[in-house]
Amino acid sequence: GIEQFLDIGTGLPTSPNLHEVVQEITPESHVVYVDNDPIVLAHARALLNSSPEGATAYIDADMQDPESITQSPQFRELLDLDEPVGLMIIGIMHFIRPPADRELVRRLLEPLPSGSYLAMTIGTGDFAPEEVGRVAEEYERQNMPMVLRDHATALSFFDGLELVDPGVTQVHKWWPEADQRGVLESDIAMYGAVARKP
Repeated sequence: GIEQFLDIGTGLPTSPNLHEVVQEITPESHVVYVDNDPIVLAHARALLNSSPEGATAYIDADMQDPESITQSPQFRELLDLDEPVGLMIIGIMHFIRPPADRELVRRLLEPLPSGSYLAMTIGTGDFAPEEVGRVAEEYERQNMPMVLRDHATALSFFDGLELVDPGVTQVHKWWPEADQRGVLESDIAMYGAVARKP
């Protein structure tokens, strides 16, 4: 039932992009992409090939300034705040240090109406602490913070929201469509969840 999406930390275009997936199901869907990486900006045109019935836009903004997103013309023009929005925060929270992390998510959710959904992934070292810890240390050496969170901390991002089954779990266990027998838990350093804003 969600026909409009706000995708934070879009990253480089791949195929299928979010708008290609959702517009295949609902062609009139609107998708607003957000990133502040100049390389992503250079490739943003690839994100804007919408279906004729739908619409896409790209905002050059930083998640750490949520109001630059929610007050932008693209946000206001493409997203109808009388209808639910799917907020996507995928593959980015492990680069946001506390205590700002929860506050940023709250500020992005705040203008969205009741019935909106948050889909988010959260990096973890719970399943391979030594290996993933070494990755985090290397990021730190490159002056890029990487924050790994345990399950209880990941769960706390969804306080006040209604979790969709199966809740906060490793991403490969979240409604898997393929046979998961060959996947090792130690290879998956990411929790994921979807939750509804009451």
